[in-house]
Amino acid sequence: MSPKDVLRKNLNVPNALTLLRLLLVPVYIALFAAGQKYTALGVFVAASLTDMLDGFIARRYHLITDFGKLMDPFADKVMVLSAMFSLAIGNAVIPPVLPWAAVAVVLLKETIMVAGGALLLKKGIVVYSFLIGKVAHCVFIAGLVASYFHDWFKQACAGWPVLPDTALIWLAVALTLVALARYTQNALSLARKKGII
Repeated sequence: MSPKDVLRKNLNVPNALTLLRLLLVPVYIALFAAGQKYTALGVFVAASLTDMLDGFIARRYHLITDFGKLMDPFADKVMVLSAMFSLAIGNAVIPPVLPWAAVAVVLLKETIMVAGGALLLKKGIVVYSFLIGKVAHCVFIAGLVASYFHDWFKQACAGWPVLPDTALIWLAVALTLVALARYTQNALSLARKKGII
């Protein structure tokens, strides 16, 4: 297949939105680093909306491609991890609000998923995402958006053992670990059926 054929096959609105989401990541990082907290939040929310929109369009108009299957979850991971790292590091204007333990767990999970996925792909096994993974992703988005209002929650919920934004982040971490367990279980099952293990 020529490069022109590949481009023609994959050039559609959902894939363009996926690429836009990737391009918005450095914009978000630059704005956050410059201390423009709510402008950065606006870019993050816009990127999150492209995630919902590209999936809807792809399914509604039967525009699902192999490129989209690969790049859509990749763009999601880059977007979420960028937001998590920025909120955990903070800067001179924006104090850190995200627990590093949550970042470490998610980073480890994603590393396992990528390494495992690559290994399985070499054996001809493709493990698709499950609903629990999509739910975890949505909770992460909610938790990250809420984290921008951590100071407000600290005042409004004084005395609470865990603030709402932090609770959402840990709920997302728990859900993503469940998703990893489900993914691993399914991958092992497929590997056994193919006689690999």
